[in-house]
Amino acid sequence: MPPRRFQALLFDLDGTLVDTRLDFAALRRELGFPEGIGLLEHLETLPAADARRARAVIDRHEMAGASAATWIDGAQALLADLHRRGVPTAILTRNSRAAVARTDQVLGLPVDLILTREDCPPKPDPGGLLRIADTLRLTPARCLYVGDFVYDLQAARNAGMVAGLLLNGKNGHFADQADRVVGHLGELLDWLE
Repeated sequence: MPPRRFQALLFDLDGTLVDTRLDFAALRRELGFPEGIGLLEHLETLPAADARRARAVIDRHEMAGASAATWIDGAQALLADLHRRGVPTAILTRNSRAAVARTDQVLGLPVDLILTREDCPPKPDPGGLLRIADTLRLTPARCLYVGDFVYDLQAARNAGMVAGLLLNGKNGHFADQADRVVGHLGELLDWLE
């Protein structure tokens, strides 16, 4: 059997493995945050009291979404198959640890490692992906990180990993920044052998 093209599959969480129905436009309106800059990045520019209030709003939205989380089509079967095959898996998300824990309670996230925004600088910083590679003893260049947003692609590239984009009908304009593009998570199995 030829060696795997990728030794590990790493994932973003919301919009890639699970749907929490987070409405970022509504969240921005409620917070009065501008378009074109990430929520977490904009938080860093606020005075401490304003940032605390904004974090509380973000946390409320994230926890509500986590409680209502459902699997993205094919995600649960893919993770089960990867586990059966012994393929290392991990999640790197910009979500909070509490929201991810709630999502795990609701769905069960069968992966080897999960890092949240409390564990490392947020994507597109490569620190989280490099920490995953180090912890799981992976070679970054042999890892595929799959997400649904440009920050996912940038983080993968910044970490020396292959950047995969899961299409969702609204993110095709990022395809030129991805190394691999998939329409369905099941397609990822073809890249392991």
